[in-house]
Amino acid sequence: MTTPLTPEVLVPRLGEHLVKTGRVTEADLQQALAYQKAKQDVGQMCLLGEALIDLNLLTRRQIDHAVTEQIIQLRNALEGANRFLEARVKERTAELQEALRKLSELSQMKANFVANISHELRTPLTHVKGYLELLATGTLGPLSEEQANALQVSQHATGRLESLIDNLILFSLAARGEMTLRLAPVDMNKVAHQIINYSRPKAQDRKVALIFETNPDIPLVQADEEKLSWAILQLIDNAIKFTPTGGQVSLLLEKESDTLVAIKVTDTGIGIPVNRLDEVFEPFHQLDASSTRRYGGTGLGLALVKEIVSAHGSMIEVNSEEGRGSTFSFPLVAAR
Repeated sequence: MTTPLTPEVLVPRLGEHLVKTGRVTEADLQQALAYQKAKQDVGQMCLLGEALIDLNLLTRRQIDHAVTEQIIQLRNALEGANRFLEARVKERTAELQEALRKLSELSQMKANFVANISHELRTPLTHVKGYLELLATGTLGPLSEEQANALQVSQHATGRLESLIDNLILFSLAARGEMTLRLAPVDMNKVAHQIINYSRPKAQDRKVALIFETNPDIPLVQADEEKLSWAILQLIDNAIKFTPTGGQVSLLLEKESDTLVAIKVTDTGIGIPVNRLDEVFEPFHQLDASSTRRYGGTGLGLALVKEIVSAHGSMIEVNSEEGRGSTFSFPLVAAR
């Protein structure tokens, strides 16, 4: 039984409107509803307006007039709701734009603060390094074995501090969009060998196997050798740190096509939960942020790696499985 498409179909609660406007009484409405139901029970379609007309309670013109009134009211209500929604959307858009502006200002302030404090730290650190060097070489007098060992520890600590300051400065440049690249053809096999040789003592200390095999099919890539080397070194260092004794870290160079070379760092370490993969690239962020966390670091390394890779027009990807290890990889364009 299909309802005929008439204006009355578009109007909800016609009976209430008719009673409210005094066109019929409540008793008239109940009589019409009972008549409508009786018709429907025998399979005859009957709208409320037709029931009122059949019972001579209202004329067709009166029904049409009442329906028109309701349609106009509904249209006005809809237009009012649309105007309200449009105003709210404009208001929320303005609020979001203001929040974004403040967030951008805050990010800029943070980057400027990091840059300024890093440069301020460099000057006293240079003095400390200089005097430690003088002491270590015996220029300021002979040292006992115990003093020499203490100086060696101090020099190692200042080296780590200098590296941290350099990372902070590099991060501030990246955050302000001021990271510049000196692009040139780079021999990735040579770079990889240098990184492996530099990282091998740390891997040996942790009893982690460090693997790299030269790939003669790899073409030169277009890159900033210094920054690219730093990024890969960070990935290797990170892999060694999170790989337990007896584990393995591998650096792979793969030719994906005539124009693309893939750099992959794979480990058999602790892995990363799938729902937290994106967090590893957040600056100043550690997956284990507790006061008793096992692994050190500022949380800047991978954030800077991502910035450097992005500056090369590439994108770093990470695949990981808890307890099985991780793979960080990104492609680079071959030099022409």
